[in-house]
Amino acid sequence: DALRSGPQELDWFYVSPAALFGSFAPGETTGSYRLGGDELVTDAEGNSEISGTDFALAFVDEIEQGKHRRQRFTVAH
Repeated sequence: DALRSGPQELDWFYVSPAALFGSFAPGETTGSYRLGGDELVTDAEGNSEISGTDFALAFVDEIEQGKHRRQRFTVAH
């Protein structure tokens, strides 16, 4: 809320990972990911996971492309 109510010239984004993310669930690197808004991204079976490398890819893509300025979004396989 503090970022959203900040001055318009403040450039930020917030990336939320899938439900299964972290050292306890390293996941498989695929080189791709799916995007969602404020909702958890799941597959057809209801699973939500992403590897650390694919999460990093989504983060770097956002820095380079800036498609979610002043927004929160979610990533998963």
